[in-house]
Amino acid sequence: MADALPDILAEHLSVIFCGINPAATAAAAGHSFVSPSNRFWRALHLAGFTPVQLRPQDDATLVKYGYGLTAAVSRPTRSASDLSRGELVAAGAALEARISRYAPRFVAFLGKPAYAAIAGKAEIPWGPQSDRFGGASVWVLPNPSGLNRAFTLEALVEAYRSLRLALD
Repeated sequence: MADALPDILAEHLSVIFCGINPAATAAAAGHSFVSPSNRFWRALHLAGFTPVQLRPQDDATLVKYGYGLTAAVSRPTRSASDLSRGELVAAGAALEARISRYAPRFVAFLGKPAYAAIAGKAEIPWGPQSDRFGGASVWVLPNPSGLNRAFTLEALVEAYRSLRLALD
C-alpha cells in the first residue's frame, strides 16, 4: 500500500475539500476517490462545481476550476473507521497550518468525524459553521463514500450545491 496520497492544492482556491483520510485503494492508485462506489466526482459535477464530470485520474485538474483536495489524516486505511479519534485530533494542527498556508476561501470537510474531533465538538451541523479554520470559512458536507448510505446521490448533490451557491 502507498504511504499517502498527494494533496492537490494551490494558493487562494475557492474551496479545499478535506476528506477524513485516503482510502487504501486511492493511495495505491495515486488518485483521489477512485472507488466506483464513491460519489465525489459525480456529486461535484452535478452540484455545478465542474462543467464535466472529472475522473479520478483527472483529479489534478481540479485546481483549474478553483478547488483543491486534502485529507485530515494522511494515513490511508481500508475504512475511515480504522482511524482513532486521537489520530484525528493530532492531525488538526498540521491541517490547520496547511489550510492557512494555501488560504482558500472555504475548507469543506467531507463528513463530520474529522472536523468534530479537530474542533473538539460533540455535535456538528451540516453546512456552514460559525468557526473559521486556518483563516477559511468552514463547511461540513456529507461524505461521498459509497459506504455512506445515509445520503442518496440527490441529497449529496443538494448539500454540495448549497456550498457552490455560497461561492457566488
